[in-house]
Amino acid sequence: MNDRNKAALGAGISSHARPKCGLRLMLFSLLALMLVACGGGLNVRLINSAQKKPNNVWVFFTVDAGKDKPVGGLVAEDFKIYEDGELVSAFESKQTIQNPEVAAVMYTMLLVDMSGSVTESGQADALVDAAKAFADRVGKTQKVGVYGFDGSEKIFSVVPFTEAAGSVEGGLEGLRSYKPKDPSTNLHGAVVEGLATLKKELDKDKRPLKFGSLVVFSDGTDRAARVTRDEMKDAMDKEEYENYEIYAIGVGAEIGKAKLDEIGRDGTELATDQAKVKEAFDRMAARIESHMKRFYLLSYCTPARKGEHEVTIEAISKKDPEGSGSVEYKFNADGFGPPPDCNPNAPPAFELKEPAPKPAEAAK
Repeated sequence: MNDRNKAALGAGISSHARPKCGLRLMLFSLLALMLVACGGGLNVRLINSAQKKPNNVWVFFTVDAGKDKPVGGLVAEDFKIYEDGELVSAFESKQTIQNPEVAAVMYTMLLVDMSGSVTESGQADALVDAAKAFADRVGKTQKVGVYGFDGSEKIFSVVPFTEAAGSVEGGLEGLRSYKPKDPSTNLHGAVVEGLATLKKELDKDKRPLKFGSLVVFSDGTDRAARVTRDEMKDAMDKEEYENYEIYAIGVGAEIGKAKLDEIGRDGTELATDQAKVKEAFDRMAARIESHMKRFYLLSYCTPARKGEHEVTIEAISKKDPEGSGSVEYKFNADGFGPPPDCNPNAPPAFELKEPAPKPAEAAK
């Protein structure tokens, strides 16, 4: 498939319907780009895929309609499966949407600023109330951990990652009377430590796909200067955090939105005063909820029995039939075919991505 055809396919034009005439193709591609520009296109991003005998295929992906516009609520009938450009019968494929939790684990860490500017200004009570509501809402669908930071080098655990009802609220109560060991603000260092701790907790889970959300609350800028701004940004850009989302919530006039956006690369909420803190946390919880719903695990039974094949999964929007998007995946079907019969509800056979060997290891 050439680049022009790929562009057309990515804009929601199925491969079997692509024009073959050069001029018509150019016009059709321009039309597709216009549809996307008007908001009609969907972005479908492949996360992982696998195949296994007898003839199971799994494709894990996200669907959104642009930045901060996740698309949730799609069902199996909202997807069309093509193999080598030919539509696969939904009855033959037994296509189904599995619960992503069978293959993926999602954790959210709430990292709260407990420096002197928070504890000595009477903000702690409003923060605890807002954090409770946030943890209760997000904790219904994933594990939530709460950590704090002040001017000290390390962050500290308030509530470990848990699914136990009530444990988050109990731990947060202790923050009402918390006295910082160091009243300064180690904001940059807290972000770096938070990401490392979140990864460490996620790595304990045996499921192959791991997704983390770090939500940082602060009322000021970094004062401790233990970690520079550039060091923090370098840590955030590490490949090991590519499936992590980082959000920020700020309150008060001291922290500017520009500095907040540097941390909250996937979204920020800014409260002008203490009275608006809970609203900011509520908006952030709603954002995380909607982003979780964009994950899809599509499972089906391929009719292919031999050779290499290219799968195209096309997602079609319920609200806008013209809005669609697609993702591609190649697999080998050698040796496929019942018996036994293919079960589309079988758990996926995703494998963990192995890190590249270090030079010293590769030389052994």
